[in-house]
Amino acid sequence: MSVILESENPRGILLFAPGAGGDPTRYERLFAAANAAGFVVASPEHELTETFADDEVRERVVALRSLLDDVALVDLPVVAAGHSLGGFAALCLAGAHPRNRAGEAIEVPSEPRVERAVVIAPATGWFSGEDGLTDVQVPVAVLVGGDDAVTPPGTAEILRTAPSHVELISYEGVGHFDFMSPLPEGKTPVVEDHDAFTERFLADFVAALG
Repeated sequence: MSVILESENPRGILLFAPGAGGDPTRYERLFAAANAAGFVVASPEHELTETFADDEVRERVVALRSLLDDVALVDLPVVAAGHSLGGFAALCLAGAHPRNRAGEAIEVPSEPRVERAVVIAPATGWFSGEDGLTDVQVPVAVLVGGDDAVTPPGTAEILRTAPSHVELISYEGVGHFDFMSPLPEGKTPVVEDHDAFTERFLADFVAALG
């Protein structure tokens, strides 16, 4: 089930795309922090993605965009955000142009209401084409883990080629799943003190929302 958290006096809308597992409940503390900061939070649920076929990744972007219709607050600024594969979806809404391994364009929607993007350990391989990031005109904050073996921190460097302002924050000793709270079943944190890291990370995430 998709997650939508209302706010009594909202100052913005956070569209948040989960990672490949597709479970928005793995980001409960992040949603609570953003909601407490005055954001309506909307996050879609998906089936687990393992093949990353063009249609599957396109659907992630379409589903994230469609939540704006459910929120129906047309006068509020929008922040597109996401973790891992969800970071890919958020960047697409911000204007990025993905291509598959054959170099073929994957047609995805963008959203002109997006005023900034905040991506966590994003999957960036789809944006290696010459036009991958040329239309990303909004500020982008990138938060990565120094010990991430799924989306290594170096893979986020391509985002610096976007013409907009890109801020990259790297956390030493942090793994891919450490950004999730609660952690997925069977996963143990890489970071030494997961709770303390989560507090620090959430403060940075909320600050990046603007």
